[in-house]
Amino acid sequence: MYADKGEWVYRQDERGSIALFGEAGRDALFMLRCDKPRRRIFMSRAGEVWNADSVGMTIYTSSGRKTFTVRRTGATPPYVAIELDPKEPHLDAMAFSRGKFLATLAGRPNLVIPNWAEVGRVVEDCRI
Repeated sequence: MYADKGEWVYRQDERGSIALFGEAGRDALFMLRCDKPRRRIFMSRAGEVWNADSVGMTIYTSSGRKTFTVRRTGATPPYVAIELDPKEPHLDAMAFSRGKFLATLAGRPNLVIPNWAEVGRVVEDCRI
């Protein structure tokens, strides 16, 4: 298991809010973005995978796990992302997981991510 060092940063812009996890001064390892006009949440993680349309990112929380199919974002550096309805129950599982959650993606190191308040803030921003 790969334990990540880093912190969450929360920002707001014209599209909504975004929470970025990673080390200061480096590209984010994991992101949650509320696209408020579209009422969608985008969950992204750094890295590229082959056959992205058939690869799943699994999010493990203290109350369960769920696998989501990812797609490439086309960003540089490369990221893969999941588009979610803000009412997706596993977002609550992430926000209320005991201390941390785990994001796995085939061929990439596991990310152990603390579930600070920023996770819940982005989710709630999209639900209001």
